[in-house]
Order: sequence, then structure tokens, then C-alpha cells
Amino acid sequence: MNYQRFDTKEEMGVAAAAAGAVKMRASLREMGEVNIIVATGASQFEMLEALTQEVGIEWDKVTVFHLDEYVGLSIEHPASFRKYLKERFEDRLPGPVRAFHYIDAEDAPEAECRRMGELIAEAPIDVAFVGIGENGHLAFNDPPADFDTVKPYLVVDLDEACRQQQFGEGWFPSLEAVPEKAISMSVRQIMKSGSIICTVPDERKSEAVRNAVEGEVTAKVPASILQEHEDCHLYLDGPAAILLNEGGVSQ
Repeated sequence: MNYQRFDTKEEMGVAAAAAGAVKMRASLREMGEVNIIVATGASQFEMLEALTQEVGIEWDKVTVFHLDEYVGLSIEHPASFRKYLKERFEDRLPGPVRAFHYIDAEDAPEAECRRMGELIAEAPIDVAFVGIGENGHLAFNDPPADFDTVKPYLVVDLDEACRQQQFGEGWFPSLEAVPEKAISMSVRQIMKSGSIICTVPDERKSEAVRNAVEGEVTAKVPASILQEHEDCHLYLDGPAAILLNEGGVSQ
């Protein structure tokens, strides 16, 4: 895993989107199609906006997979990740995608895990756009994460630090309103991706970034597993990178 740090979130997001777009275009040239994962949350605002503006991507040949979603949350809820991705990504693309596989965790989460697992088994992921949580989580795999499960998607319990982050970012009116469970893509499924583009802004995530980049690989810091991926690229703004030792590439 290598990382780059940027002066602003905007520069970070543009660089991450550009790097991912290069890999997407390569897959389109070589395979005639491309499969990607997209994440949500405040950390992805700038990257997703920049990705929708990338040229030379034949979006009608792109299949998109949703990374995670709260259990029991309506698509109309302001914190719904389906709503987020529809409004901030899919609706802003220059044209329709080949397929967009949203997670519907409202009523039957275990069945939905099976459905999504069957879909992703037929579409190996070329590029995963992800982030890192304040508690070091990867997707909604909170510590200690399950590094061993072979299930592509699973129902997980959200720990208090994760729920506090969602409240702190303004998605919910209170901590009590944050769901306690979610459907998440598993760690092993994310690690199957051909390339991983990880975008992480803000000083509040600096400790998680340091532990993920410079610490040991451990389920207590789920994102540390990214050290073992052969093509993982981390994009940080200055505050997120403030605790890192000299290294990586400064922009």
C-alpha cells in the first residue's frame, strides 16, 4: 500500500478519481467492461464528484456494486446510502450504467446478503473505491473484523465508535437514532478487487490512518489488511496524514 497526501480535500478527491478512472479505462480496453465498488460517507464527497466528471469512461459498460447499508433504513431516510449514491453519483453520471447493484437492507437482510453475494460472484471487481472509518473500519467491518469469512456480504453489528461517527457527521439526529446493524461487504471480498483506491480526509481519522498504514496487520484495525493488497493506493489530505512518519508521496 502506498499513499499520497494533498493540501486540500478537493485535490485529494480529484487525484483519487483520476487514478481510479485510469484503471477503469484499462479494464474497458482489455475486457470491454468494468466492475467497480463505490463507498459512501463524508470522505467520498470530493472523489465521487470528480469521478462523475472523468471523460473517456463508457458508463454503459460499467457495473457498480454498493459497499454497505444500514439494516432497516428506508431509501427515503437522509442517511440512506442508497439515497446517497443515487443522488451523489448515479444521477450525476453522463449516462446510464450497465447495472447498479444497490443493497436493500430494509426487510430481509440475510436474504439480501445471499442475493448480493450471487451477483458479485458473477462480476469480479476491477476497482474498489473505499474509505477508512475513525475506528479503522473497512466498509462496516468494525474491529475486531472477521478476516476469514468467505461470505461476500454479511450482517454486522456496528460498534459505538462507528455509530458515533455517523452521528457526528450529521447523518442522524441522535446517537440513539443510528442503526445498530448493517449489511457490509466482507473484508475478503474487498481484498479480491483488482485495484483499491482508498480516500481518507480529516484529522479525526489520522490515528486510524497511522494504525492502518504503519501498524501491524490486525483485526483490531480492519483497514490494516490493505497493507497486504498488491495494488492499493491511499489518498489523504494533510490533516488525515498528520501522524504519519515521512514516506509515501507528498503532493
